[in-house]
Amino acid sequence: MTGPTDLPTLPDARFAGLLDEARALQTKTVELRREIHRNPEIGLHLPKTQASIKAAIDDLPLEIVEGKSTTSLTAVLRGGKPGPAILLRGDMDALPLHEDTGLDFASEDDDAMHACGHDTHVAMLASAARLLSEHVDELAGSVVFMFQPGEEGEHGARHMIHEGVLDAAGERVEKAFGLHIFTSAASGVVQTRPGPIMASANSFHVTVTGRGGHGSAPHQAIDPVPAAAAMVSALQTMVTRKVSVFEPAVVSVTRIETGTTTNIIPETAFLEGTIRTLSERTQAFVREELPRVCEAVGAAHGVRVSAEVLPGYPVTVNDPKVAGRVLELAAEVLGAGNSEFMENPVMGAEDFSYVLQRVPGAFAFLGACPPDADPATVEANHSNRVIFEEDAMANGVAMYAAFALDALR
Repeated sequence: MTGPTDLPTLPDARFAGLLDEARALQTKTVELRREIHRNPEIGLHLPKTQASIKAAIDDLPLEIVEGKSTTSLTAVLRGGKPGPAILLRGDMDALPLHEDTGLDFASEDDDAMHACGHDTHVAMLASAARLLSEHVDELAGSVVFMFQPGEEGEHGARHMIHEGVLDAAGERVEKAFGLHIFTSAASGVVQTRPGPIMASANSFHVTVTGRGGHGSAPHQAIDPVPAAAAMVSALQTMVTRKVSVFEPAVVSVTRIETGTTTNIIPETAFLEGTIRTLSERTQAFVREELPRVCEAVGAAHGVRVSAEVLPGYPVTVNDPKVAGRVLELAAEVLGAGNSEFMENPVMGAEDFSYVLQRVPGAFAFLGACPPDADPATVEANHSNRVIFEEDAMANGVAMYAAFALDALR
């Protein structure tokens, strides 16, 4: 017996209604998000945020462990059948910004704001835990929920890995998935790609020391200012002439400080900035070459140079198979129009990279552009005026749940 061969693939019964279930939890998702948004905390120690999360998931069948060196939370959901463990992650910390959105649930702290959407990550992950608790009999294995502080430069993921989050279920997790909301895509769209998806990040600090003097007599001084200025140009030349065009690298001098007034040649100049690369090889080259370039320029100007490159986050690298499956799940659960392949990586950095160094997995972006805004010009993450479309969070909840149900079938 034969039949037509051009019929669409039938949807997987495991995902039928999953998005509707996520939408049914939207009130709880929004409530937790707004509570955390009003009370942002920065860094590795977020007691109010931790307390809010615990209260939100306290009634669920989870094994909860609090962090020792940070206020992290690890929660384990045991499936109804034996099987491996997988990990879902959401970060918790805010940024040192004064919020200027005008939202009625705006930050109550003048010096902190959830400008990168980590409040939405926490809320989506908590609701995913609730949704998956309703499907526990379908899970052949365990889900580890990683509520992580200190993503914004504090290496929070490393703290949690050191304290055993990857083995929280009693065995090493086999897959990991993380979502990051952003406004530069239509609301509800999931984007990811295989391989590098976010850059490594190192910072550099350079001190240039000459000899001070009167501004009218530079020949009697050793002026560090032109030396520092020459270093800025030399570093850009280094990137364009010594790094392959097929190995992206960004070196940005973001701060220069020197002098006190108009008629004094200062003794010292100070400059600092960031290095972004998409491979460990290029990262290592730039880290070694930057001090050499600065020292060589300094020698030409007769100044002393002290250059230091500080380690930051590694490249965030997606497992190709897992990333491909995330795109398939997004199309199946959210609709084909909400699944997009990312052509290019993002040059921002992310400490979920530490997890993906140890476990095959994927990191993805969730669009949350407000409906009356243009993704190309909307206020972006880290702006003190950024506003995320909350309806997108239901798609994030559904994606977390779908990833777990698919991995633990």
